[in-house]
Amino acid sequence: MTPSLPEPSQPESTTQDLAAGWASARRLHPIYAELAREFVIDVPVCADLDAQVETPGPESVEQARQWLNDMDDKIQVHQLRQFLQTSSMVDADGLVALLQHFLTKTPRTDSARDKIDFLLVQYFSQGAPTDLDDNGADLAYVAQGLEAVVGKVELKAPVWLNALDRVLDAARRCHSLDELLHGGVLEQGRKAKAQAGDLFYLPIALVAFTRFGYLMRRVFFRLMLADLNNILDGLGQLEEKGVETIDCRRAQFSDKEPIIRLRMICQSWKVMFQAEYSSGQPLRMLVDLRASVDAALGKGSAAGGGGVTAAPRAFAAAASAGSKAAVSQASHGEVEENKVKFAAEASTEFEISAGSQEWNPDADSQPGKK
Repeated sequence: MTPSLPEPSQPESTTQDLAAGWASARRLHPIYAELAREFVIDVPVCADLDAQVETPGPESVEQARQWLNDMDDKIQVHQLRQFLQTSSMVDADGLVALLQHFLTKTPRTDSARDKIDFLLVQYFSQGAPTDLDDNGADLAYVAQGLEAVVGKVELKAPVWLNALDRVLDAARRCHSLDELLHGGVLEQGRKAKAQAGDLFYLPIALVAFTRFGYLMRRVFFRLMLADLNNILDGLGQLEEKGVETIDCRRAQFSDKEPIIRLRMICQSWKVMFQAEYSSGQPLRMLVDLRASVDAALGKGSAAGGGGVTAAPRAFAAAASAGSKAAVSQASHGEVEENKVKFAAEASTEFEISAGSQEWNPDADSQPGKK
């Protein structure tokens, strides 16, 4: 009788790949599950991941991979930003796991690229010292901070990356948040990223775009604080003139908004802005509120009309009061909807601009489009 042959074993490389894939899926699963819960993302569960199976079969690993892909398709960039900037459950190791996941994904999509762009800036920002100045954040320093993700980087940057410094210089010349949002600067930054195509994934390019994003955050932060200080100064001047209310309809408040209430809101926003470029900042309300105060002082055009929206007003009241009781002035759904709206607006980072200024490569050579 011929003895039966043993079952062929899986190649060692395949076994290692399965183990690595499962380990990555298990690391990402709680993050993605919480994202699905917070943003009410409807996706079927992955049973073995939920059960935290230690040694799954190939079919389970494939199901986990598909579950992650389905989640990637449904999670929007602004949702990932909002979650990571307001949640404490994702530490530096979690950011590395997310980055490794997206950096190895194929095909390379615009959405994955934008998530990588944000995650790199978030990872570097969390590890950077609070007293790091703009000059200290050069390519060498940023490359060192990203070594766990991108490895050792050859610091000779291709000439087309010089465009990022020109965008930064233009951003630093802006005197207000409104000027930054509508002056075409952000449009140029976005086009630089889009036109990089697959060259975006070069280690030196990842470092350069991370540095760009980190320094642009600082520009936003400085301009937001400057706008807030200008608003508070303007409110003080109006109070000295005996003015008690101003027309703030363009900022989604009333046509007779009490100055004392606006002052409270601005003070609360200052607290919100202590975390550089944190999610949920009502950038549009801030810009429009400064315009309303300037108009009341005779520095700008009259405030725009329009009906008062209850939920944004209630959200602002919640910020000024700093309590859950104030949030109850509007329905939970309305407040959450507008918080998401503000978070999306604030956290699209360099994609808010409505400016139509065309990308100007100057004399530098540019990479081909995707």
